[in-house]
Formats: sequence, structure tokens, C-alpha cells
Amino acid sequence: MDVKVSEVANLPTKYGDFKMQCFAEGCKEHLVLFKEPLGDAPVVRVHSECLTGDTLGSRKCDCGEQLDFALRYIAKEGGMLLYLRQEGRNIGLLNKVNAYALQDKGYDTIEANHQLGFSADERTYEIVEFILEFYGINKIRLLTNNPKKIESLRGIEIVERIPIKVKPNPHNLKYLQIKKEKMGHLL
Repeated sequence: MDVKVSEVANLPTKYGDFKMQCFAEGCKEHLVLFKEPLGDAPVVRVHSECLTGDTLGSRKCDCGEQLDFALRYIAKEGGMLLYLRQEGRNIGLLNKVNAYALQDKGYDTIEANHQLGFSADERTYEIVEFILEFYGINKIRLLTNNPKKIESLRGIEIVERIPIKVKPNPHNLKYLQIKKEKMGHLL
């Protein structure tokens, strides 16, 4: 795997003080935020980019709330956030907006992706194992509700799954139901 790694820099945030490092994989630049102590099995959140939820506060998904939950948790406990550049379950921003338009017409999130020629979830997680190995980490406590993330990290021992609990709202209730019923998310 051809990955370029940046230096480590400080990042003070509203959650607390973190260190950050970038891992460039082709045209995708993934960001790692970490707060020490990491310990033998650090808390890790693998979070895929969601411009609408993470930055713009969209209520159509739970991404922004999950990111907020994870950063608060890591700021308190120590650990790391791997922010992967996989917008819209890795279909890109343009296709994500097109999927949102289909959802406005009544399609659920999976049906919309299928209408655009994509699978329900196009994300991959090989870079996660690369990053964790870079830090010498082989055991983690994973902050996730997504069983695909658990299954995909075959080279990493997951000693604990920590659920991310966010409250649904009228705009994302169907979305969360689809994640649970069709994608097996542990909500």
C-alpha cells in the first residue's frame, strides 16, 4: 500500500486538545486525531466523511451526532479517531446529493444508491489496519454500531464494541430504521 504520512501536529478543539496526523492514500487524505494515553487497547472510532452531517449539521443522518459523541468520548478517555475520506458511503459528494434527491422522492438510502448504480455501502477499510499498524496497535475498543466495520478489521483484535448512542429525529428516523433492518446496524 502506497501511503504518505505527515508529521504530527497539535490540534486544540472545542472537545479538548488532540494530536493529528494525515495519511495520504492516492487522492484521499485521511486524518487521524488522537489523545493520549492510548494504552494497550485504545478506544478507536473509524468515521467516514459526511460533509452534510459533520459540517453542515444535516438532520437526515446521524453522522454529525456520531462524530460529536466520538470526539467527546475520546477527549475524556483517550484514544483515536480515524476520519476516512469516504463521502456518502464512498460514492462521493455529487452522487450523495443525487441520492438525497432520490430519497426526497421516497427511496430509502439503499434503494437510492442502487438507482445510481452503487451497492448499499461502497466503503473499504484496508487503510484502517495500515494506520493502526503504523501506531503499533493490534487491539482496540471500537466505537461503532456498524457490523461491517467489525467484520472488516480482520487483522485487529476488537476487545470491546462501544455503542454510539444518538437520539433519532423526525428527519432521520426512516434512515436509522433502514440502517438497522437492512444493514444490520446495532442500534
